[in-house]
This record gives sequence, structure tokens and C-alpha cells, in this order.
Amino acid sequence: MTSARYDVVAVGNAIIDLIQAVPDAFLAEEGIAKDAMTLIDEARADHLTARLSDATVAAGGSAANTVTGVTSFGGAAGYIGKVADDALGGRFTREFRAAGVVFDTPPRPAPPGTARSIIAVTPDGHRSMNTYLGASTLLAPSDIDADLIRAGSILFLEGYLFDRDEAKAAFVRAAEIARAVERKVALTLSDKFCVDRHRESFRHLVQGHVDILFANESEILSLYESADLGDAIEAAKRACPLVAVTRSAQGSLVVSAAETVSVAAQPVAQVVDTTGAGDQYAAGFLFGHARKHSLAECGALGSLAAAEVISHVGPRPERNLRGLALERGMSV
Repeated sequence: MTSARYDVVAVGNAIIDLIQAVPDAFLAEEGIAKDAMTLIDEARADHLTARLSDATVAAGGSAANTVTGVTSFGGAAGYIGKVADDALGGRFTREFRAAGVVFDTPPRPAPPGTARSIIAVTPDGHRSMNTYLGASTLLAPSDIDADLIRAGSILFLEGYLFDRDEAKAAFVRAAEIARAVERKVALTLSDKFCVDRHRESFRHLVQGHVDILFANESEILSLYESADLGDAIEAAKRACPLVAVTRSAQGSLVVSAAETVSVAAQPVAQVVDTTGAGDQYAAGFLFGHARKHSLAECGALGSLAAAEVISHVGPRPERNLRGLALERGMSV
């Protein structure tokens, strides 16, 4: 196996995030499911965009957020995702390249337009996402850059891609390319409702095709249809060599056949916005894993990145994560 040029190469839904703080009453008024991701059509997206007229706008998408975290740690990262040839697609491309991420997937003519996620953040810091997938789901196997994937130490796949067959085919193609050259394949389950929709497909993928699985408590309980976290983790461990389960303020559990590591959450003065917490945890963990750190060190880097991102509005780090890790005496 040749050496990797990139720590992480990700395949995901390329989305622009529109984020605004709202009272809890706003969710009731608009019939928004709290702390979940709901798929919406373009008309609904236009309506909510108009209502959140003071939103913070940032290039986002789960796996895309993760690779910006990897570059903030000083890592090298590439990204494959589909945007439209419109203003939002241009903004996405500029922001990701400015963050140091290699992003060369050709845009497609609109309509549909570039995907957007309208994120309502309630006073408790929790985010409720309303996502118009637009052009992002039209990622096709022909968009998969095989050379880029072969050049990455770890391929990171986003569970949200399972919502459309075209994107799912691209997802599988990327995994096949990575496995053929003995690269690690990592998967994030993305959202409980995503797991509910695609449980059997996810189970099949995890069993024998995924090396690193990321999930939060509700996602892994849903995946294995269990009410007991220990039982769900045991089921995941039998299917996948390495499992990382995030537990909000309780930190995370990192489980392999050889060991189970309990990782403490990093302290946060105030939780402002939980958007991107899981994405940044994955960034720290994957960066550490690509650099051959111990599981405890990988989890600690993940916790550091998650704590940084929930301390402000937006899904990407505002502070340089490498500098922050060095301040805390962590190995990067």
C-alpha cells in the first residue's frame, strides 16, 4: 500500500447552513421536530429562509464540516460532494478551498439549487435542522474521484447520503475503491431518523465493510433496535472493528475488540449551539487515528474539537484546533 497524501477524504452532502437562534415557540409555530433533521422541499426551504432573515450563513454538511476540522488540526483533507452552479454553490466552493480542503467536484447546472439546511437553535443550544437536499443528492458514481480516494488514509462517509439512490451508488463506489487499496473506511450514522429510514442498509454496510463507526447514543440504539446502550455497543463491536459513541456531556466511549476507552467531555463555559458537535468529534478522532495515536488520544482530540464548536454559533471551528490542542498539552 502506498503512503497517503491526505489524512481524510470525505464523501458527503454539500450543504449551505443557515443558522439562527430562536425561542422554543418558533418550533411549535412552524411544526419543527426538535433536535432532529427533517427533509423538506424547496418551497418549505424558501419559507423558512424568509422567516430566519438574520441567519448566520456558512458552508456546511456533516462530512464537509469534519474535513474542515481535520485541516484545522493541521491535517490534509479532500472532499467529494455536489453543488449547483449557483451563488450558494460558489460560496460553498470558495469557503472550503479557503479552509485548505481539496474540493474539485464539478458543479451541475441548476435547478435544483445547492442544498441548504435551515437550522433553528433553541436557548438550550440544541439544533433542529430542516434540510433541502437539492443538488447534493445528485452526486453520482461518475463524480467519485478514484485517485483522490486512493490518496487518503481514511475514507469518511456520511450517512445522510443514503436518502437518494444516486448518491448511495456513489457512496458504495467510493467504499469499493478505498477497500481495494486497503484504506480504512469510516461511517457516521448522521441522525437517528436517518438510521430509522435505512437501518437494514446501514447494518449490511457496517458488517464487514466499515472499519470505524461513529454514532451518538440514540443512533446506535436505533441501529440495533435496543433499549440498552451496552447491548447496542456489543452488537456494533461484533460487526465493526472500531466504534466511537458520543454521549454529549458524558463524553464518549471508544470500543475495539481489545479495549473500551471512556473519554471525558472537554469543559465548556456555555453551550451556545450544538450544530457540528458530532462532525468535529469525528474530525479530531480521524485526524488522531490517521496519525497513529492511541484510542484515548483520538477520543480526546475529538472531545476538544466538539467542545470548541459548541461554544459558538456555526458548525466549523473558529479557533485553530492544532493550536488549541498544543495549549492543552495534547499530542498532534
